[in-house]
Amino acid sequence: MVALTICHSGFALPPPHGYFTRHPSRARRGHPSGERHPSTIHQRVSGDRVLADIFHEVDEEVRRERLKKLWDRYGNHFVALAFLVIAGIGGWRGYEYWQDQQAAKAGAAFEDAVALVEAGKHREAADIFARIATDAPGGYRVLSRMREATETGMQDAKAAVAAFDAVAADTSVRPVLRDMAALRAAFLLLDTAPYSEIQTRLEPRAAAGQAVRHSARELLALSAWRANDSGASRRWAEMIVNDGETPASIRARIEILLAVLPPQAKG
Repeated sequence: MVALTICHSGFALPPPHGYFTRHPSRARRGHPSGERHPSTIHQRVSGDRVLADIFHEVDEEVRRERLKKLWDRYGNHFVALAFLVIAGIGGWRGYEYWQDQQAAKAGAAFEDAVALVEAGKHREAADIFARIATDAPGGYRVLSRMREATETGMQDAKAAVAAFDAVAADTSVRPVLRDMAALRAAFLLLDTAPYSEIQTRLEPRAAAGQAVRHSARELLALSAWRANDSGASRRWAEMIVNDGETPASIRARIEILLAVLPPQAKG
């Protein structure tokens, strides 16, 4: 039996349709409460996973195809590059091994030459040092040039000075070794060369901050004293005394020199 509603005008009207009276949240389709059925959600999620798997497989296939094309086009280049890298590493290792062997041979020969020096056989030692200076690796080569010049100086000072000068002028040699060679050449010339020549050779190396300044100043002071230039000799000697880094042995020798210099004239 249908219920009737009496309006104020006196006519009977049927009750409102359920569409107008149902709660909005329950108006969703698929479930009386307005929520989706669990089976529907599960089906939707399963479908999404299937699509994701399909797209992933397609992407993998595309990547494999691209890699295959790259390999077909550049594979030989990759192989050649890998071969060059391996060959380069092997060659470098071989070169290092060869250098080690050459250094070991040079070291043994250097020790033999030093033994000859200690035995007083300077000419034979100079010959061995000359061979090492020609064939040995860099470090032994320079040291052997210096020792060869030293042993040559026992018999021929002029030839020894030329050998030391060659080392001092060689820009491939470390600066400190070049300075040492210049000092050795000046030492050999100290008794024969004029003060002006010794000054030209050593004055740049006697400046503040130079590694060999103490020895250079001592040789300059001695050369000036031999040339009877007491003023220059005193100037170099005082530079040595006033330098707080002067070695004790050099300071002691210079104090003896200052003691024999004539008194400085008063202005």
